[in-house]
Amino acid sequence: MIINNIEILPGEEKQINATIAKLPTRTPIDIPIIVSRSKKEGPTLLLMAGMHGDEINGVEIVRRMIANSLHHPLIGSVICIPILNIHGFIHFSRQVPDGKDVNRSFPGTQWGSLASQIAYHLRKEILPQIDYGLDFHTGGARINNYPQVRAVLSRPDNLAIAEAFSSPFIMNTKFRENSLRKEADKLGKSILVFEGGESLRLRKNAIDEGVNGALRVMKFLGMRTEAPEPSRDPITISSSKWMRARGAGLYHSLVRPGDVVSRGQKVGLITGPFGEYELPVKVSVTGHVIAVNNNPVINRGDALLHIGVE
Repeated sequence: MIINNIEILPGEEKQINATIAKLPTRTPIDIPIIVSRSKKEGPTLLLMAGMHGDEINGVEIVRRMIANSLHHPLIGSVICIPILNIHGFIHFSRQVPDGKDVNRSFPGTQWGSLASQIAYHLRKEILPQIDYGLDFHTGGARINNYPQVRAVLSRPDNLAIAEAFSSPFIMNTKFRENSLRKEADKLGKSILVFEGGESLRLRKNAIDEGVNGALRVMKFLGMRTEAPEPSRDPITISSSKWMRARGAGLYHSLVRPGDVVSRGQKVGLITGPFGEYELPVKVSVTGHVIAVNNNPVINRGDALLHIGVE
């Protein structure tokens, strides 16, 4: 295996510091890539986080895998990238400094935008090496996602890995244009997205689910002999709907991520800050709460709850 012109032989572990770009001060920004290879042949699994720099739970998931030597495979190889978007990470930002989203920049170009350059390097150096991948994310700004994996369940490889991961929710989601998942699929590689918690917050339950799910996937691939049993049978979500605010004010949620709600149920209250206004929030579908907006100050049209339907 050769990454960034560095060879990693069977039985070796190496950290490769890939320099994609520099700060305006000319200080190099390296992306550490930790590769652990068994002496026995087998599949190659990518464990990656930090594509969006403010999504910290994924960083902690991959860090724990490395720190506890859980990434060492009995067969095959494991490639760990704890933080792909170093620029976003150090600026507490989802995007890179040019404002672009790395996960909408694939396949990327060598001389394009900074996001495009990062995508290009991942596409050129990493994707050809792997068979499967887990891409760890969180909810967006102030959105707390209940632990879930996202996959195209009509693809047998996607379905098998999603079931092996066994997060509380398995979301059937289409590929998005210019995303890592779609680019990997073009190459015949199967990558799942894990979502858990919210940006710039460490959520223990999401981190635990991510680590345990990764271990279960490694066991499924023959890379481990043991892995934690899932805390519950996963629920497959076929469709979902965002409940949006019909008025502006302060939002008081009456439900939590993971709860079950019924059509017509009161799930929250929007109030005016001066005591003159109250508006109940009711759901229009029966399903599972897969995400909650934790920001109490909302405008009309803001997303409040994400409801998943089995």
